[in-house]
Amino acid sequence: MKHLLYIGNKLSKHGVTPTTIEILGPLLEQEGFMVSYSASQKNQARRLIAMLWNVVRYCKVDVVLIDTYSTTNFWYAFATSQLCRLFRLKYIPILHGGNLASRLKNNPRVCQMIFKHSFQNIAPSLFLKDQFKGEGYENVIHIPNAIELRSYPFLKREIATPNLLWVRSFAEIYNPMMAVEVFEVIKKKYPEATLCMVGPEKDGSLLSTKQKAKELKLEVLFTGKLSKPEWISLSKNYDIFINTTHFDNTPVSVMEAMSLGLAVVSTNVGGIPFLLEDNRDALLVSDNDVDKMVSQIQKLMDSPDIFQELTKNARLKAEYFDWQIVKDEWMAILK
Repeated sequence: MKHLLYIGNKLSKHGVTPTTIEILGPLLEQEGFMVSYSASQKNQARRLIAMLWNVVRYCKVDVVLIDTYSTTNFWYAFATSQLCRLFRLKYIPILHGGNLASRLKNNPRVCQMIFKHSFQNIAPSLFLKDQFKGEGYENVIHIPNAIELRSYPFLKREIATPNLLWVRSFAEIYNPMMAVEVFEVIKKKYPEATLCMVGPEKDGSLLSTKQKAKELKLEVLFTGKLSKPEWISLSKNYDIFINTTHFDNTPVSVMEAMSLGLAVVSTNVGGIPFLLEDNRDALLVSDNDVDKMVSQIQKLMDSPDIFQELTKNARLKAEYFDWQIVKDEWMAILK
């Protein structure tokens, strides 16, 4: 049995949305790997110390997986990868950070120390794969984020109603305020419209979004963090999924919405055009373009044929993200 050490932010017990470490890790365990995890400390300094200690503790593992982000957590990847090099451990950065492309340009030497010496670099986003290739990194392959499709029952909807669903952590980069601004316009046109926003607080954006809704006298349902089964059940009450982010790669919440039969209207930023095709499996708008998102929502409501075609195509695309398909690519790397 191969033993893996998975390094990342395992923080769901602190009320944070589960990240890849808590999704991919258990899937690999199902395939017969022994997986040790690090780290779950809420304090960043303690989390880094735990990560480094576990590299030392498990210095005989077969492979180290490192969730790699672009902001403060980038330095976790740097520190742990260099310790892996010291122990001659095979390590695989999994590239998540929305701003990693800027890291490649702004911190080229540090990035080379991480990514040039890795056993392999995994890019869940084709966008990031292209960015890394453009900077001369050849040891990058694309393996998409995986979902267990059987957990996402497709609900065939005949028509679109003005019931909007938003699922993400409340952080400025995901622009939750735009969802409220879109809802304000939709509500004036369709008084029966609803908006539900699902996700935990991250940087103070939840409070400011709630305040915005209050100022506009809008009734928005804020659920806080929900478990996967809870929000999947909730999704049956909604028809249109809005993704308002300023920057993104391959958001799992969008993949999940596609699987469930929701029509996706998203900002066309970062890796989104590598995931979604405008007018085929989603409708795309420019960053922070409230008016265009409103018109795209109206388009879905006015055109049942377009709505049904988009949701059908989205589900077909989502099937390519099923773990039963994606796992073969992981097995080829890890075995």
